[in-house]
Amino acid sequence: MSVENQVDRRTEKKWEQLSPFELKDELIDLAGEHMKKTAHTMINAGRGNPNWTSVVAREAFYLLGRFAVAEAKRDWDEFPGLAGMPQPGGIAARFDAFLTAEPEGDAVRLLREAVEYGTTTLGFDPDAWVGELADAIHGDHYPVPDRMLTHIEQVVHAYLDLAMGGAPAGGWDLFATEGGTAAMCYLFDSCVVNGMLAPGDRIALMTPIFTPYLEIPHLERFQFDVVEVRASKTAPDGMHTWQYPDEEIAKLADPSVKALFLVNPSNPPSVMLDSATRERIARIAAEENPNLTIITDDVYGTFVEGFQSLMSAAAANTIGVYSFSKYFGCTGWRLGVIAVAKDNAFDARIAKLPAAEQDRLAKRYSSIALEPAKLKFIDRMVADSRDVALNHTAGLSTPQQVQMALFALSDLLDKDTRHKQDCEAIIARRLRALCESLRVPVPQDPNAANYYVELDLMMWVKQHWSHEFAEWLAAEHEPVDPVFRLAQQGSIVLLNGGGFDGPEWSVRVSLANLRQDSYVEIGRWLREIMDEYHREFQSRT
Repeated sequence: MSVENQVDRRTEKKWEQLSPFELKDELIDLAGEHMKKTAHTMINAGRGNPNWTSVVAREAFYLLGRFAVAEAKRDWDEFPGLAGMPQPGGIAARFDAFLTAEPEGDAVRLLREAVEYGTTTLGFDPDAWVGELADAIHGDHYPVPDRMLTHIEQVVHAYLDLAMGGAPAGGWDLFATEGGTAAMCYLFDSCVVNGMLAPGDRIALMTPIFTPYLEIPHLERFQFDVVEVRASKTAPDGMHTWQYPDEEIAKLADPSVKALFLVNPSNPPSVMLDSATRERIARIAAEENPNLTIITDDVYGTFVEGFQSLMSAAAANTIGVYSFSKYFGCTGWRLGVIAVAKDNAFDARIAKLPAAEQDRLAKRYSSIALEPAKLKFIDRMVADSRDVALNHTAGLSTPQQVQMALFALSDLLDKDTRHKQDCEAIIARRLRALCESLRVPVPQDPNAANYYVELDLMMWVKQHWSHEFAEWLAAEHEPVDPVFRLAQQGSIVLLNGGGFDGPEWSVRVSLANLRQDSYVEIGRWLREIMDEYHREFQSRT
């Protein structure tokens, strides 16, 4: 091996320490340089941002905004450029007249059906329901209640009931957040503040997993002792199923494990827990380790038929996080929600904390509650999100909550599940294009969302070439070398799977963010790179 290659390998080894999302920037630079030289178009399959957007709920949002402005002017229109605020008295009838005057279309139908759904199915007063929507979209008040607006919370609850496999008896309390990432930040902090977790506690991560979940536990203020629960099951042909063997799940029964964090369906494999694993975890939480706190991020659940979340199956011990970003193509809106069962283990656990801890927490929340000890965990989380002192300004902006509600309503009112089927069809044809280009069978896994695929290149090498070639490849090259070659030679950007605690010689391909023909190119370049390694191997033996 030349000195030049040794230096390159040392550089790769150094870059392996970076998060895949930081390494991606280096790969983009490499791909960009190659693009300039060859006039290729960069193909970046490292992003999770979908390239579809749900437009009907957006059109409804803009139309509702026009009505809200008219209502504000109706209230007070004395000075040019200034207006009052939408008033609820008689507003439902005025909204009906407004929609009647509009050309009939999808947005008008959604808004009409949304009003009817709220009044007929959820039992809302028409003026209170339309009044909340108009005032909220106009953004003229702080969010009240701060957790989530009253009617919108019930709409989103109904959507989660549909999307997450059923609500628990008694239902959930919801907290609208600035996307799923903000939700996770609030959760980590509030769990520690409220004595549910302490720095140095043992927690479990179901891996592979979205990289921030690997990084946050090691921050100075947490320093958790991390136990990995690995998705190490394989099929008879040796391929990964991305499911968890019993001995891995059994780790959760250890009472020293205080919390479990998972993404379900997983990221990057994008496979949901099978029913046996889900039921086993629920039994552990109910019987063997009742102090286990489960935090599940279920953003990809809507891409799998028959999905059921642990926030449904093990509701008392589970804090659920859901983001609207992927399914509705709205990452820029930052729309997320935290769900905690009304009948949960966390409030009771906080109530049993030692007296010194109770006194500390009573002092912390005394400015916002006359009886701080009775403050629910989810309301503590809302206060913590604004350092308690700014609790009066807490909550997701009201226009964001309206857009969230309209996305939820568009799915609730989609009786033919057209949106779900179309999203699944887009992903399925991209997966087929990738597999055909790779010359491998299209996987048939009912548990797979296929939003991403994680390709184990070493497994591919063993199956299509030889174990001897695989051993040489591992000895002579760093696991990130394929993603660097793809960027340098083909202007292809993929993420390294090892950065998610998946197989080191794996790559994550997002099937959500590129047009179909790009996946043909990704497959072609992957084959070319692996053939290139094989030629190197043959020339050295």
